[in-house]
Amino acid sequence: MEKNQIVGLLVMLAVITVYFTWFAPDPPPPMEDTQEVVAPDTVGSTSQTNTIEQPAQLTDSAKAIINEMKYGLFSAAAQGEEKLISLATDELNLTFNTKGGVIESVELLNHKDWEGNPLFLTTKENSDFHLYVEHLGKSMDLNEFYYSASQSTKSDTTLLTFQLDVSENSWVKFIYSIPKSGFLIGFDIETNGMKDLISEKVNFAWNQKYNRLELDIPEARYRSTVHYSTLSGEEDYLSERSMELEEETIGEAVRWMSFKQKFFTSAIIADDSFKSGYISASVDEADSAYIKAGRMQALIPYEQMVAGTAGFRYYFGPNDYEIMNAVAPEFSENVNMGWSILAGINKYFISYIFKFLEKFFSNYGVIILIMVLIIRLLLSPLTYKSHISMAKMKVMKPELDELKLKYPDDQQKQQKEQMDLYRKVGINPLSGCIPMLIQMPFLFSLFYFFPNAIELRQESFLWATDLSTYDNILNLPFTIPWYGDHVSLFTLLMTMSSILYAWSNSQVSTVTGPMKTLQYVMPIMFLFFLNSYSSGLTFYYFVSTMSTFGQTMLFRKFVDENKIKSILDENKKKNVNKKKSKFQMKMEEAMKNQQAQKKKKKK
Repeated sequence: MEKNQIVGLLVMLAVITVYFTWFAPDPPPPMEDTQEVVAPDTVGSTSQTNTIEQPAQLTDSAKAIINEMKYGLFSAAAQGEEKLISLATDELNLTFNTKGGVIESVELLNHKDWEGNPLFLTTKENSDFHLYVEHLGKSMDLNEFYYSASQSTKSDTTLLTFQLDVSENSWVKFIYSIPKSGFLIGFDIETNGMKDLISEKVNFAWNQKYNRLELDIPEARYRSTVHYSTLSGEEDYLSERSMELEEETIGEAVRWMSFKQKFFTSAIIADDSFKSGYISASVDEADSAYIKAGRMQALIPYEQMVAGTAGFRYYFGPNDYEIMNAVAPEFSENVNMGWSILAGINKYFISYIFKFLEKFFSNYGVIILIMVLIIRLLLSPLTYKSHISMAKMKVMKPELDELKLKYPDDQQKQQKEQMDLYRKVGINPLSGCIPMLIQMPFLFSLFYFFPNAIELRQESFLWATDLSTYDNILNLPFTIPWYGDHVSLFTLLMTMSSILYAWSNSQVSTVTGPMKTLQYVMPIMFLFFLNSYSSGLTFYYFVSTMSTFGQTMLFRKFVDENKIKSILDENKKKNVNKKKSKFQMKMEEAMKNQQAQKKKKKK
């Protein structure tokens, strides 16, 4: 033990001995059951009351000794004056605190919360930062100490420095680099003479409750999580829809971690990497002020800490794909663009069309409408091919009906004769399905694009006040399971247009049985499923269905079914002796196996 510590310990013992000898109060006498209750107007009477002396306050020197015992060489910074420093950029309004040298609050200037109030991602009430080091065998939080602050500028960047002096040649500096524009804040930790003062465990921790920023609380919770990416490129996140405690220990180097909400993210990105990490998320469903509570912890490499080269960046901003894509590898994954091929369609096709139209139109309802027309035009060759296939099937329907009457009790024979007929006339029974299957990824990709497009947030169109959430035309006095407690008009219009389109197709389709009923069931299912989804999405589906219906009506006017009939008859004559294709042979083999299985079940 060092000489100064021994002297400090002896002085501390002396102070405690003096205090308890001359200043400590006498213990009060035991209270008897018959003791009289003192009335308010006789409180000052010493004959009826027992007085207790208040303990004397410790002197500043005594507090300093206690702090030295608790904080060691950091004790000088354990007392100080808390000061707030405010800085504003084009996008952010930042407040820093000299206690801890931390960011106290972050306001996004160009956005509002769901009630139109200033939008804060972090505040003193919902967020706290910690930087734990071990000193003299004790864990200490460097964000508990008081720092001196200084400010300078470098080009268009403000440098805010917080310094913690440990001794004459030992100090810690937190240097924040705040550019004039953008959502990134540099955070560098510089140190001097710390190698012999702290051990090898340096732990960064950040706890944050997610402020309620959107109208729809369940939807906001379902799209909020804690996200991370490792140095090897693996990115993952905690379950978004779970209402239970979710946690994960990351046993490898971590590049970044984020508190991701539906449209906004708070994150820390390492210039190099953290050694390992831990994340967790939980929900208090009774607390409507906060969506979720997230935690993140990460080990800062000791070598970087003592060398003064630990560098990081904070991100406080919107979930905008283009902005996030320039921040760090995989950081754009905080924007949910869908999985696999759907993400590719959104990133490299839908987003480009959307951004292009933004240059010419300010109304996002109009942008969605034009997007429908562009995409339907690009997909029109596939739609036309599908319509031609349906027209061929309609022309062949009388002959197919004859086969059903000819072999009413022999399903296998009936299917074989149908396949032979298709072969002779040159029809691929799957040719109508393939164009539709090719179009499906485009429809499903938009299911991810619109609900996550921050550009639609708080943008109105017609009766919809916010295209990023549902359009509510009627609040119900009760909740319908799977549907909700409100009525979305765009969802209703989408459902009715889908039923109309299905009915129109059924007039020319040869589909019968359960499949014919299924085409009406699906729109009803989507009525329940999409009632609480983005009105931008349901508006797109409604307009897209109506434009497809219009395309189909237009094709029917220009398609000559008599000409198609003559072509098929000509093909039948040419292909009388045509051999079966490998596909047809496989289909017949599959039908035979199916019939054999049915016979076994009957036995």
